Amino acid sequence: MTGGRLPAPLTPADRDLLLRLLVLPTAGPLETGLLETGPDTPPPRLAEAQDAYGRYAAAMGLRVVRHAPAEPADLESGPVPAPVREAMAHPRFLADQPSLVLRLGPDDLPAARTVMFNVHLDTVAGLQPVRFDGERFHGRGAIDAKGPAVALLAGIREARSRRPALGRDIGVLVQAVAGEEGGAMGVFGTRPLVRRGFTGRLNVFCEPTRGRFLPRSTAAMTARIVVDGADAVDDRPAGGHNASVLLGFLAQHLGRALDASSSEGAVCVAGLHTGARHNKVYGGGSLLLNLAYTSSATARRLERRLRDALDEGLKEFASVFGGTALFGRTAADAHAITRLEWRKHGLPVLDDRDAWGHTLLRDRVGIPSWPGSEPAFTCDAIWMSEVPGACTVVLGPGDLAANNAHADAEFAGAGELADFAAAVSRLLTAFTDDQNGAP
Repeated sequence: MTGGRLPAPLTPADRDLLLRLLVLPTAGPLETGLLETGPDTPPPRLAEAQDAYGRYAAAMGLRVVRHAPAEPADLESGPVPAPVREAMAHPRFLADQPSLVLRLGPDDLPAARTVMFNVHLDTVAGLQPVRFDGERFHGRGAIDAKGPAVALLAGIREARSRRPALGRDIGVLVQAVAGEEGGAMGVFGTRPLVRRGFTGRLNVFCEPTRGRFLPRSTAAMTARIVVDGADAVDDRPAGGHNASVLLGFLAQHLGRALDASSSEGAVCVAGLHTGARHNKVYGGGSLLLNLAYTSSATARRLERRLRDALDEGLKEFASVFGGTALFGRTAADAHAITRLEWRKHGLPVLDDRDAWGHTLLRDRVGIPSWPGSEPAFTCDAIWMSEVPGACTVVLGPGDLAANNAHADAEFAGAGELADFAAAVSRLLTAFTDDQNGAP
């Protein structure tokens, strides 16, 4: 269904663009597993979605200044999650995931007179029926983040009608990126664009925040505990190393040991795998832990606690199971066959303290700040922590949980998107007035 009245400043053309974007599957290969399914598997249609987005934005004066994937050299320095590094061996991996940069205003406008918006057009995996029921847009990416991407353009259009200086002596950059989802952490989408200088004095990352500006973004590190022992048949189970029992024990031990650290960062114990057969002792397997953190100091503490807890868990396992008929060999060799490796490590965090930007957003634009007592979340805004003299916030419509982002029945309310478009318009109007000395 495509009917229904839209609240201003959204238009029927905005509605049609969003429905078109929702129809296009743009989940990256880290989400869909396309890299493992053969050379004939169709790639994501992300470039097509970006083309449609860029053509629509051209009508309001934005032009394409870059539409290309990252270069392999872009991933040679700085932290890169292991799944991304491994996927780089596939020739299509980067080529199928370009990022788009649009600019409003002359190329020589300095960052000090520019607002940058970042929005990702890739999604998590999973297709959903696409429709607009008159009040809500339904489909994968409706709230995270194709809906905000379209509302962003509506806000820019509205602001231009109010301030002719916008696009003349005040610039706007829009990054419509790949690689936000799938655990890529923006290393081949947002990070290369930031390093190429596509930033502003004020930088807004469009993610669901219920219309509040969030000046923080966490990062996460992913640890994998690997057991690499000898298999055994079910008729002689004591002859091998039982990774299932060892990793199950460690999962419980680490869960207890790291529970006290949950006040500093989210601790997720997950991904325990050895095998699926009932008549085999699996000597190898792995356990994953994801540890979110708000500062580099917190990351170091969590890493140290994990290493200590793992060592203690292995000692306890050896003590509890030493001498048992079934697991004596596993207990004796537990330390030797177990190792800790990092799948994701060393990522920065954002903790923006720019008083000018926060005052502008809160007092002149009327956007409330995210409560300090409410936990932040992880997004590509972490890469702006490397840029001096810039205010960076996360701001967008809806709520990740309430709008079913990453889940079935994802939706975005037309009213939510309209409110965000209006906030973008006010933000650009206030920034233009501030830079031009208007009271």
